[in-house]
Amino acid sequence: MRIAFYGSSLLSSYWNGAATYYRGLLRDLAGRGHRITFYEPDAFDRQQHRDIDPPDWAEVRVYPATPEAMRAVVAEAASADVVVKASGIGVFDDALLEGVVAASRPEAIRIFWDVDAPATLAEMRADPGHALHRAMPMLDLVLTYGGGPPVVAAYEGFGARACVPVYNALDPETHHPVPPDPRFSADLAFLGNRLPDREARVETFFLVAAARLPERSFLIGGNGWESRGLPTNVRHLGHVYTRDHNAFNATPLAVLNIARESMAAVGFSPATRVFEATGAAACLITDAWEGIELFLKPGEEVLVARDGRDVAEHIAALTPERARAIGEAARARILSEHTYARRGLQVDAILRDEAARKAAGTPRRSVA
Repeated sequence: MRIAFYGSSLLSSYWNGAATYYRGLLRDLAGRGHRITFYEPDAFDRQQHRDIDPPDWAEVRVYPATPEAMRAVVAEAASADVVVKASGIGVFDDALLEGVVAASRPEAIRIFWDVDAPATLAEMRADPGHALHRAMPMLDLVLTYGGGPPVVAAYEGFGARACVPVYNALDPETHHPVPPDPRFSADLAFLGNRLPDREARVETFFLVAAARLPERSFLIGGNGWESRGLPTNVRHLGHVYTRDHNAFNATPLAVLNIARESMAAVGFSPATRVFEATGAAACLITDAWEGIELFLKPGEEVLVARDGRDVAEHIAALTPERARAIGEAARARILSEHTYARRGLQVDAILRDEAARKAAGTPRRSVA
């Protein structure tokens, strides 16, 4: 099928946490015979911080962040069999959604792909005039990269014909074990941009742990932390390019995952970092959230913490041997059950089922 995908960026992970997700899924779908065109705006300095070249498995169309350019790429939705508008593009989101829905052919599959469902649903609850309310009757599917039963129920309550979680996963060709790199040496490392609904949790889980263990070394990567006061045993790296993620994850004694507040509240929302880290056989410590056991077994494949004190206790008790055992067990679990090949198979089946349903004019059945 010809897929027109309107998203934040495929070429850059700069202020764009969905990049790994898009790359893993779309690359697999291309391998299954789908022809993908990815439309991304030249915005937020992402094109100046590209971390991959345009791939051979998708055509990438970078367009100027102007209304005229946006309307031009919207018109191209008319030639696609599947039209996807992703959340969180950051420029012209409402106009893109309404535009691609209107431009697509009646027989095309229209999808809203939500990469931050808690935020989108909160906006919809607060704003009866939200563009997604207006577009919902014309959408065939809502796909989300997390959220589980609470998000499915919420979207169905807003009138979605079907809502299906397609979780983050691992691409073992891009995220895998590598030798340690002295640049990333630490007892605990955390990678994430400084965002309003993440900062308090970084304080709780990471900075409190650092303060409790002044003799241990801590490493934080991501944008925005350079203006934040940090304990003396915390080293800040700034933006860490995707090409360095394997070394960042494979080098420290342990790696910390901290969900944003909205994701943690909903649960069932493992971040891409979870799979990147476990793919590199890192010993992962994560904040507690509902549904973690669907992906990793606490105590054996991941260490779970309720606060910074728990994180500090995990680090204080963790030996290199146990860290290695946890990391290897996690990698085996993820390789067995949570790769983008599995997610791609899921999405391919959803698209083929939906195409057959539309062609036959038959009522919808569950695609979960």
